Amino acid sequence: MSPQRNTGQGAEAELPEYAGHYRLESRLGSGGMGVVHLARSTSGMKVAVKVVHADYARDPEFRGRFRQEVAAARRVSGAFTAPVVDADPDAARPWMATLFIPGSTLAEQVKRNGPMTSGELRRLMAGLAEALRDIHRVGVVHRDLKPSNVLLAEDGPKVIDFGISRPKDSELRTETGKLIGTPPFMAPEQFRRPREVGPAADIFALGSVMVHAATGRGPFDSDSPYVVAYQVVHDEPDLTGVPENLAPLVVRCLAKEPEDRPTPDELMRELRSVAASYDTQAFIPEQRAEGAGADKGAGAPGAASGDAADGRGGRDERAEKTERAVRAVRAVRGAQAEPVARAGRLSAGPRRRVRRAAVVAGAVGLLAGGAFAAVQVLGDPSAPGESSPRTTTAAFDAWDVGSVAKTQSTPQCSYGADELLCGQPGVVFALDPADGSLLWKHSVADSLRSGPPLLAGELVQPLTDPDPRLEALAPTTGKVGWRRDMPAHTGMRAVGGTLLFSAADGTVTAVDAATGGTKWRHAVTERGVPYFSSFPGDPLAYAVNVSDTGTTEVTAVDPDAGQVRWSARLEGSLEAVGSHDGEVFFLSDDPTSSDTEAVVRYDPETRKTRRVALPVPRQAPAATVHGDTVYLMSTAGSLEAVDTAAGKRLWSLETGLFRGSRPAVGDGHVYVTGADGRLLGVDARSGKLLGQTRARLGKNSDRVAASLPAPLPVDGRVYAGAPDGSVFAVDGRDPASW
Repeated sequence: MSPQRNTGQGAEAELPEYAGHYRLESRLGSGGMGVVHLARSTSGMKVAVKVVHADYARDPEFRGRFRQEVAAARRVSGAFTAPVVDADPDAARPWMATLFIPGSTLAEQVKRNGPMTSGELRRLMAGLAEALRDIHRVGVVHRDLKPSNVLLAEDGPKVIDFGISRPKDSELRTETGKLIGTPPFMAPEQFRRPREVGPAADIFALGSVMVHAATGRGPFDSDSPYVVAYQVVHDEPDLTGVPENLAPLVVRCLAKEPEDRPTPDELMRELRSVAASYDTQAFIPEQRAEGAGADKGAGAPGAASGDAADGRGGRDERAEKTERAVRAVRAVRGAQAEPVARAGRLSAGPRRRVRRAAVVAGAVGLLAGGAFAAVQVLGDPSAPGESSPRTTTAAFDAWDVGSVAKTQSTPQCSYGADELLCGQPGVVFALDPADGSLLWKHSVADSLRSGPPLLAGELVQPLTDPDPRLEALAPTTGKVGWRRDMPAHTGMRAVGGTLLFSAADGTVTAVDAATGGTKWRHAVTERGVPYFSSFPGDPLAYAVNVSDTGTTEVTAVDPDAGQVRWSARLEGSLEAVGSHDGEVFFLSDDPTSSDTEAVVRYDPETRKTRRVALPVPRQAPAATVHGDTVYLMSTAGSLEAVDTAAGKRLWSLETGLFRGSRPAVGDGHVYVTGADGRLLGVDARSGKLLGQTRARLGKNSDRVAASLPAPLPVDGRVYAGAPDGSVFAVDGRDPASW
């Protein structure tokens, strides 16, 4: 990296002059956690010092991540990494100093000079393979190998930046609500099972890095991280432009299943035997003889010794795979990505093809799966987002209408007065559910929406925030029924015919949705701001406040009268997600990681709770209650059903969605939408994926939405909004037809 002067305004422009005993001279670069500086020790030795960003230095979780990075970097210090010289993870601005190694990163090299030659690529692959061997030998998985983390030094490549690496025996959880890694260089298991990532994930990343070095792009290439995530899990890699004699090894590295990928030792052996004519020997020291009488401790670890026991072992099988892959790549040289990718299917063998078919059929996605069982979904009355079992018998033609706001922002919709009531920044509008035709539209504040317009008090409530005006519209025409000043608030919620506005001082103002008049104004809790939740078919509003002592105060309020119906202090950090038959359902979060670890059901009459632990903690799931069953959709794509009456999880499905909406239930199905605009239909009894619509990505597909609007199942149809600004409808009774 070329040193740069410290420039710019803001916090990082006022950098410390020293980190420990090291004087910071110039900036080498910056990353997600900190800034890297060229520095000198007291004796004049050059070092690279990483200083954590000021904001992150105040975050205990990030300090934990930095300590982990320091520990990992110290464990792997060697010939193929930048050795750690010094560190202080407990400083006001935590820092770590490593030996300064002149050279550019692989990303800079390819950007400046274009793709590497075949010989350069083999030297690079050999060096990275040996680096990973040394890293894995000390029990560390890098988890973020990418071109910008590969330094091209004179004596070979160096792997740097262990910011998200993890020792195999680490108990520290640092992935609260996040996927850890860089999507174009992440392995499928990093999306599907991020807590079970092993050394094979680094091999997959090595394959992706090699494609980048050979072509200037990755094997899974898109501007959208959602599309890349789907491609990594489901699609074959695009090897167009990868040299013919390198493609078979890259294909094996990019196998979907970890066990199908080669080890670093296998890679080095293949590179030495298959391409001895290339100058790779400098990066591949001769290994000791393996087999009978050999010292296994000095040879390659694991299966490598057994492979060479009789001079053949697994080599014939590997050679056959390589030859098949080479023939496949040669046969399609010059063709497009899909034909070239067949090399991956050949080298993976028949077992991979069967497994891939199962993955597609089951929509294996972005987090861990689990058991399967039946679930009864009948019983609750019809409500928006939870249609009744009754379905229409008339034929229904699917429809799709473009953005009413003429912008690519996801419409948020609700159902009321036999209309679809939708909102986008700057406009609320009504669509005919039968064909999607526009019934009316009304201009509102041009701001991001926190929820859809709703029907309350027999009027449409746009509920735009922030907006100095509060107004209600006639559902048939969109004309203003009443208008008033918006009460001061930090939170608002519509419950039945009442709009509740919670102010920063804890005062709640209740507005009559039918007239705009004030019903009451006072505090309903003893402390804190009451942020309300409400649920279909339940007349009460619930204020939930989590205390510092590890308990949660729940207050049930009558929104019409402003009276507290009951209150309770429950154990744990809880979030209200639904109600059924007078009981309230919560998600219980781990106080350290914030992952959801259980579903809790509370009966205010008996004052008893029932807790059902999740087999696997989930990252910030959205949940829906339907009868006794709670459906959870984690931010990383795992959908599951938990029966609170039976006290067990019924089924779990990896959906293939990189983020998903709150589940909606209707007609014996569970529906979720994804950030890429897909709508999925799942059998509510078995958890089997029945069908999905095409993706509807917008131009802003690189942006991550804070939350996704849930689909609306109503009378046998399902309505949903998409990132391209469209609203569409499909037959909810037959997801297989989508």
